[in-house]
Formats: sequence, C-alpha cells, structure tokens
Amino acid sequence: MGRVITFSNHKGGVGKTTSTVNVGVALSEMGQKVLLIDLDPQANLTQSFGITKVNFNIYEALIGKYELRWTSISENLDVVPSTLDLSGAEIELGAEPGREFILRELIEPIRDQYDYILLDTPPSLGLLTVNALTSADAVYIPLQAEYLALQGLTKLTTVIRKIQRRLNRKLELGGVFLTQYDRRKILNREVAETVSNFFKDKVFKTKIRDNVALAEAPSLGKDIFNYNKKSNGAKDYLSLSKEIIARNR
Repeated sequence: MGRVITFSNHKGGVGKTTSTVNVGVALSEMGQKVLLIDLDPQANLTQSFGITKVNFNIYEALIGKYELRWTSISENLDVVPSTLDLSGAEIELGAEPGREFILRELIEPIRDQYDYILLDTPPSLGLLTVNALTSADAVYIPLQAEYLALQGLTKLTTVIRKIQRRLNRKLELGGVFLTQYDRRKILNREVAETVSNFFKDKVFKTKIRDNVALAEAPSLGKDIFNYNKKSNGAKDYLSLSKEIIARNR
C-alpha cells in the first residue's frame, strides 16, 4: 500500500511546492511509483510540470464530479493538477458531511497503485490542508532557515496534534528539513541548531541549499533534475529523497 505524505507549512515561500515536485521526481527516478496531488489553488506544482490544459483536476474530484484522475508525466510519475477554481472549495464544501475526509476517500481506492502519494498544500491551515493531513500517514515540514519561519511552528504543530487526536490517529510527524540554507550565514546555522534541538531526530540530515536553479526551473515548466541535474538543488533533493526512502522502510 502506498505511503501518503503531506508537505505542509502555512508560511508561504518556504519551498513546499519545490520540495513536493523534486522529491516526487527523485523518487520516481529511483524506481518508485509516485503520484503528486496539487492541493494549492495557485497551482504552482501543476505549472512546474508545464501542465497548462487539463480535462480533469483535483477541484472537480473533491466536489464529486468524478473519481481521482491524473496526468502521466513519466512511467513512474503521475500528477493530479490543480486549478484556480479550488480557491472556492473550502466554501463549497463547508457544509458537506465528513468534509475533512473527502480527499482520503478519493485516495483510498488507488493507494495500492503507488509507492508514494505526495500532497502539496496551500499556505494556510484551512479545509484543504486539513484534508491533506487527515489523508496522510506522515507530514513533512519544509522550513526556511530564518527566525521568522520559526514563529508559526507552534501553530502548525498544534494543528497536527489536533488532527492526530480527532481525525487521523495514524498521522505522524515524519520529518523537518531546512530550505534556502547557506552555511556561511551565522543566522542560518543558529536556526538549524534551534530546529535540531526542538525536533531532534525528526530533522533530516540533508539541508536544501540556497540555489538559483531551484527558482529558475519552474519558470520553464521543469523540475530541477531536468533543468540542471548537476546543480546543488538536484544533489540536495536526491539526498533528501534517499533519506525519505530509508525512513519509510
């Protein structure tokens, strides 16, 4: 049965989408069958693969128009695209019975088809993120190596604990990893130490270094491996993905 992992942090700009995209691609290139689900109305994950026209998307699946459908990117990688219409889903589904479990019900019938199902969430703690956490086996938190990025962690971990108690007892904090990291900066090193002291063995050894190629790749509809596989970004996400596989064995 496939392992469902949610990448979540309600602070924007920390690398959730970049991480979901590039971990997904790295896992698929290591022989894992992977499904990526874009739960962000901004559809940045969808755009990162150059997907512009789709006949189906996560929004229409959530409102019950059809079952989960996807676009195949490669032999081992599929993507469920997003759309701007998803921005209205929280209002539309607000009165729906069992609204926190809609995504889980969509995923369950196809879990056995994949080794990993990765969920990219919006920068909020609304119904879409709650659905992602309720569906997941684990949540991974990408964390920018700056002090301001630490401020919202208490709120996020509180929400995760509530989900664990009320909606999804199997949910675990799978790990935390630093993004946009520059070891030459004292501030970055201090944040890394603070995070390590707080989360202890939940912190991944791999740090995603600050790398311009990671910002350039999505503008061309490419992941980091197809854009520049020799870049530090590609090396770091490959290393992180190997750690993820090791943790999930």
